[in-house]
Amino acid sequence: MRILQISSAKTFGGGERHFVDLCRGLTERGHEVFAALRPTNEWQKRLGFLPAEKILHVSIRNSFGVLSAKKMAGFIRDNDIEIVHAHVARDYIPASIACMLAKSPKFVLTRHVLFPLKPFNRFALKNLSKAIAVSSGVETALQKVFAQPKIAVIPNGIAIEDWSDIDQVKLRGEFRSLHGIPSDAPLIGTVGELILLKGQRDFVLAANEIIKKYPEAYFVVVGKDNTIDKKFRRELKRLVKVFRLDDSFLWLDWVDDTAPLLAAMDIFVSASHSESFGLAILEAMASGTAVVATETEGAKELLKEKKILVPIKDAVKLAERISFYLEDQDRRQAAGLHFQLLARENFSLNRMIDETENLYKEILSR
Repeated sequence: MRILQISSAKTFGGGERHFVDLCRGLTERGHEVFAALRPTNEWQKRLGFLPAEKILHVSIRNSFGVLSAKKMAGFIRDNDIEIVHAHVARDYIPASIACMLAKSPKFVLTRHVLFPLKPFNRFALKNLSKAIAVSSGVETALQKVFAQPKIAVIPNGIAIEDWSDIDQVKLRGEFRSLHGIPSDAPLIGTVGELILLKGQRDFVLAANEIIKKYPEAYFVVVGKDNTIDKKFRRELKRLVKVFRLDDSFLWLDWVDDTAPLLAAMDIFVSASHSESFGLAILEAMASGTAVVATETEGAKELLKEKKILVPIKDAVKLAERISFYLEDQDRRQAAGLHFQLLARENFSLNRMIDETENLYKEILSR
C-alpha cells in the first residue's frame, strides 16, 4: 500500500510519537509510506528512516486550508497514494479536500484527544472512510459527530521490549549517579508537557505532603513548557521554592529515551486532569514501574482497575496513594510487574500496527 500520513504539529508529544511509530512500523512491513509535515516542525529528524522525497512540507494554518489541500492533492496524484491518514484536527478538512481533488485515495483520520470535534465535521468530512479512536473514551466523543460504523477503536501501542528487556539495574545506577540522586532514595517522577491540564501543580503539592513523611525522597519533573513566556514552568518552580523543596526536585526539559529515567524511578505519577490515552503511563507500565494515576479516561483504559486511581485535582489523595507504594517495596514491585503484564497483553506496538494495517486493507477492498 501507498500511504500518506499527515501531521501539522510543530512540537513533539504523544500524538507525534504515535505518528512516528506508525510510519516506521508500516515501512518495515514493506508499505510505501509518505509524510506531510509543517515546514517549521521540530521533530522531522525522528522520521529519518523516510527518504527526503517521501516528505512533503505544507503549511496547514487552519482547518480550511484550500491552498494546502491543493498542494497535497498534487503530491497524492504524483505518488499514486491510496490511503491518506490525518492526525491533527486542523488537518482533517484539508486532507479531506485533497482526497476529493485527487479523486482516488481513501481518507482516514485518527483522533488522539478527548476534546469533541465541531459538529460541522459531520458534513465537511463526508468522504471519510474511518475515524480511528485511540481509546474508548475518544470513541465516545467521536460518536457525537460520526455514525458508529465510521468509527474504529485502535488503542496506542509501544515496543514493550524497549523498556522491559534492558539492564534496569545498570540504567538505574547510571541515571541516579548522573543527577546526584542517592541509590537508596525514593524517586517519584512525572512526564508530560508542562501545562495545567497535565497536573504538575498537583504533583508538587503532593510532594510537599510526601516529604514530611519521607524527607529523603526525590522528585523529577520531565517536560517542556512550549509557551513563549514559559509562565507555567516558572510558577511550578516558584511553588517548589516556597515549599523549600529545591534540593529535592530535578527538572528535565525532555528525554528522548525514557528507559533509564523509568528504571531509576520507584513510582511514576500521572496527575493529569484529562488524558485520552497516556503514552507516558504505558511506558512506565512497560518498564515495570509502579504507577499512580488520576481517574482520566486513558488511565482507566490502561490500568483496568478504577479503584486504584486517584480523584482528579486531589493532591492529598495523590500523596496518599504514592505513600501507599513507598511504605512497602514488595507491594511496589508486585504492582510494577502487574502493570508490565497488562502492557504486554494489551498494548504492544505490533498489535497497533496489525490493526491499522488491517483497517487500511478493509477500506481498500470495499
